[in-house]
Amino acid sequence: MKRAIPVVVLSIAGLVPVWRYVPSTPVTTPSASSPSGSTSGTGVKGTTVKTDKGPVQVQVTFDGDRITAVKMLQQPNHPQTTAAVPKLVAETLKAQSADIDTVSGATITSNGYRKSLQAAIDANHANPKASASSSGSASSASGKTVTGPTVNTSKGAVQVQVTFDDDAEITAVKMLQQPNHPQTTAAVPKLVAETLKAQSADIDTVSGATITSDAYKKSLQAAIDSKE
Repeated sequence: MKRAIPVVVLSIAGLVPVWRYVPSTPVTTPSASSPSGSTSGTGVKGTTVKTDKGPVQVQVTFDGDRITAVKMLQQPNHPQTTAAVPKLVAETLKAQSADIDTVSGATITSNGYRKSLQAAIDANHANPKASASSSGSASSASGKTVTGPTVNTSKGAVQVQVTFDDDAEITAVKMLQQPNHPQTTAAVPKLVAETLKAQSADIDTVSGATITSDAYKKSLQAAIDSKE
């Protein structure tokens, strides 16, 4: 049985019952051409899951079958939920599935999040346009994707690609280049999750990955500055 996040108590994720839902309708949100070429993403809304604390609903951005971003559309207005969401998103980006641990102190939100997330994943798999988007075949919609500059570090090059919606909100961050190092691999999901939460490059450095974090923030800030 997996441990909770953070590691405090044993998770009860394995005890979550099987649920039923109506698959959501995929909403395509492709991006404008970036300097490195045209890219696109598919945003899929998960079902709204009613909980004792309030409704939970996510929107997932896919590059083909790969999850590149998760946005909370509805969530309980509770401090424990607010603290749990970045952890849930980071774990999702790392696991690339809804098979993630429950966040300690936010069991109800975690369960609702996983249900809505799984619904979005299943809907994306059922969408024939999903595979097309990963090969560069995008349908018409709005949004903009900007590639940040390459930042050379002593560990290797770092470069990000940022997707914005029509309101200039960051909906996805993709690493185009990063050091081939376990600490970097572990740090990237945390950096992306914090970016989606902060909606800026004003985020904390990940412990153990200072060099990658600093370079990530530089490339990210440059992309944000050049989005207009």
